[in-house]
Amino acid sequence: MDIIYNLPGLFTAIIFHELAHGFTAYLLGDNTAKDSGRLTLNPFKHMDLTGFLFLLIFKFGWAKPVPINPFNFKNRKRDTILVSLAGPLSNFIIAIIIGFLLSLNIITNSILFKILFITLWYNIMLGVFNLLPFPPLDGSKIIASLLPKKLEYYFYKYEKYLYVILIILIATNTVDRIMGPIIDAALNILILIIG
Repeated sequence: MDIIYNLPGLFTAIIFHELAHGFTAYLLGDNTAKDSGRLTLNPFKHMDLTGFLFLLIFKFGWAKPVPINPFNFKNRKRDTILVSLAGPLSNFIIAIIIGFLLSLNIITNSILFKILFITLWYNIMLGVFNLLPFPPLDGSKIIASLLPKKLEYYFYKYEKYLYVILIILIATNTVDRIMGPIIDAALNILILIIG
């Protein structure tokens, strides 16, 4: 039953996150995601089976990254930042909408309430996690795009070694200790927004 309760939240968080990346890139002149059939709400287009199973079982996983070609952008650095922010921002917007809905006290069905609350939590968690500055997360692309071109080149050249740092942080539960206070802060901000 826990898996069933988690599925809507997982699907919602992942699908809209990836769709936001691809649609923003499309608006900024890059058709790569569109041509790959990724501008869709079809979950099977965005799910990586292994990553999805890991997410269900170990609470850590991954989706199929949306293909983006930043050289199609008019302003590569700026537009890469906008595309990278679009995914986490979509998660935070969904969390605000669900939070507002829950605050109205019109959801009387306990199962639906639980599903919506889990969906809210997954969206906040995914949004915060992806803003961490480690490859392949969105935060790393934002950091890289803010660097001068020479430093950006070296960042991408050696980013495979930075993957190891993220794996170590996850394996040692350090990432939980990093994200915990940030998620708490995000929830407090959500409460302030909802009022």
